[in-house]
Amino acid sequence: MLKEFTNQTTWRSSYHSLKRMARALQGRDLWQGVQTQCQQLWLGNEGARWCICPEGLSAASTIYSCGVGKDISFDVDLIRRLGVSVHAFDPTPECVAWIHKQALPPGFIFHDYGIADFDGHSQFMPPENPEHVSHTILQSASRGPGIEVPVHRLKTIMSTLGHEQVDLLKMDVEGAEYSVLADLLHCGLAVKQILVEFHHRWPEVGVRKTQRAIVALNRAGYKIFYVSPGGEEYSFQRTDC
Repeated sequence: MLKEFTNQTTWRSSYHSLKRMARALQGRDLWQGVQTQCQQLWLGNEGARWCICPEGLSAASTIYSCGVGKDISFDVDLIRRLGVSVHAFDPTPECVAWIHKQALPPGFIFHDYGIADFDGHSQFMPPENPEHVSHTILQSASRGPGIEVPVHRLKTIMSTLGHEQVDLLKMDVEGAEYSVLADLLHCGLAVKQILVEFHHRWPEVGVRKTQRAIVALNRAGYKIFYVSPGGEEYSFQRTDC
């Protein structure tokens, strides 16, 4: 059974890698490899799985998970495997309602606001597929009426929660990652690991934004230790930590 699962996983990874390579040749994707090696651990359900470097993480670590939607399997796995507490953030009303109905494990701390490069309120646009829950800060990415939700800068969140550093920051924030990363680097915030889903496949975003973000992260000391086969999820580590 395990061998069959492994074979299926390998086949899917190869399929996604080939599709990514074809898009990269057409200028619609990146063919970016890893830049550093470290211990790796995959957590979460398929479709919500992230790769972390568990070295240096402990129950005392500060973990932020921005954009959780209706799948907190990654956060729950972190709590169970490493004994950490996870601060989760999502302002989407459907997510907030869903979270309040769940039997949450001790250590899962939910905040009903989002992350951005400013403090205040932002208009979030709904997904084109009504069955999806994720909204986006990008105004041209969706049709239909938006919703007003509270957002805060990472610097503000850390100050409010009393954290001087973040050991692991995960962001699945539907296009807002570029401005948040730029603000993080501008402020010189102490973040050791960054897991981020880039949205360069969206026409209104494009490959160049992700390329510039990677260059900026590299200059600040962050190196890539994992890229998903589909080329959307990246894991960075501060190599000078």
